[in-house]
Amino acid sequence: MADETKDTPKEPGKDAGQDAGAKEATDDFTVRDHTSPDGLRYTTTTGRLVLRREETKDGKADGFKPKAEIFIVAYTKQDAEPGRPVTFAFNGGPGSASVWLHLGLLGPRLVDSGDVGAMTPAPFGLVDSPDSLLESSDLVMIDPVSTGYSRVVEGEKTDEFHAFVQDRDLVAEVIRLWTTRNNRWLSPKYLVGESYGTLRAVAVAGRLFDAYGMAVNGLGLISTVLNMSTLRFFPGSDLPYALHLPTYAAIAHYHGRHGDRELAEVVREAEEYAARDFGYALTQGARLTPEEYGDVVARLHAITTLDEGFIRRTDLRWAYHEFAAEILRSEGLAVGRIDGRFTARPDNLQSSDSTDDPSIRAITGPYSAAMNHYVRAELGYENDLPYEILTARVQPWSYRTFEGAPVDVSGVLERLLVHNPTLRVHVDYGYHDGATPHFAAEYVWAHMNLDDAARARFTHHYHEAGHMMYLNPVARRTQLSALKAFVGEGGSAQE
Repeated sequence: MADETKDTPKEPGKDAGQDAGAKEATDDFTVRDHTSPDGLRYTTTTGRLVLRREETKDGKADGFKPKAEIFIVAYTKQDAEPGRPVTFAFNGGPGSASVWLHLGLLGPRLVDSGDVGAMTPAPFGLVDSPDSLLESSDLVMIDPVSTGYSRVVEGEKTDEFHAFVQDRDLVAEVIRLWTTRNNRWLSPKYLVGESYGTLRAVAVAGRLFDAYGMAVNGLGLISTVLNMSTLRFFPGSDLPYALHLPTYAAIAHYHGRHGDRELAEVVREAEEYAARDFGYALTQGARLTPEEYGDVVARLHAITTLDEGFIRRTDLRWAYHEFAAEILRSEGLAVGRIDGRFTARPDNLQSSDSTDDPSIRAITGPYSAAMNHYVRAELGYENDLPYEILTARVQPWSYRTFEGAPVDVSGVLERLLVHNPTLRVHVDYGYHDGATPHFAAEYVWAHMNLDDAARARFTHHYHEAGHMMYLNPVARRTQLSALKAFVGEGGSAQE
């Protein structure tokens, strides 16, 4: 990879790595030119963007006060034609930096992590992407407050931005400001989010439209959750237990529990049972006869391969972390939540649940090493703060906007699809994703109030992989090819 260094000077009085509590916060960017192996010439702009808020005091204007410094990495193609698309991307968590999408899927450089069963050993590395999204769209990676190098400025409270509305508004403001400063209001614009980032993407698209009149061309939703009630296990809510069933079946299949049956057949059987008989059985509770109850236990055993005793002890209802501990207990292993293909020996073989995710443990090292090297050595940005890849510092995350109601933005997407009749939605699912099961996302789509024309603007893509399906090289190529076509359609329509 041939790079041409063109670093911008540091702001006077602002040393590299200066603590986020600088009293006079200023933008802090490094700009570098690069050429990819296939000849694509592009520029990276890396650093922290100061977000300010217009304030009043005693009814009088009190200026624009700095609130937070948000870390971004922007990739722009050199000598691009007018109307080139731009894609804004972020992960979720809440508490996750954008490193996963950045170095796992979208960027021109990829982490050399390996995949399940063949993970790359430390110290890991980076490789050139053979088919980066940058070929079809400019790219802006965004790290929300307390993730990556993003921090609040001195005197501000971090908790203020650890909340649904404030996070939504902050990310929307980053997009508005970058678009304005770079004269990109007439470029096709896409938002790509993963996990909680999908909920954020829909909310941010709504905010951009409502507050600034900015209409995005498309939403890329990777490992989707728009309605939290489809995922959260708690007494009195039977829905998540049914919606997870196809994922349990897929993970059991991956680990050889369904013999030589095809994955599609196993998943389809689980979906049909979850949608009909199992859903009905869960609503009946103690009204099931002993014979009916026994039939349900037998069917759940056949679909999930879980022990019938476990199924009875849990009264047909178990959370994912209980499944993760139970499915391979006889082999002394627990499976991952983010990716059920991964396994590890648990600390306690008698534990009733598994909350230490083997899949997260397997990939954190490669992504952390790659990002910390890449930022300094290749992008030229220096900061002594720790790059927060996946942090608990954002907890507790506030959903007070939804007090007394499910955390649900599907209605926002309904409204956007009506107000913007050309908005398109790309959806990626991983069959082995225990965090955001594909059947739960499908449930949300089925219950949205959309006409056939709006539903036709969705494209759905399924992968034999987990939450971060791009860990699987085959899935990554398929996924990225579809995303490039997705944003490319917007570009060709505008150029």
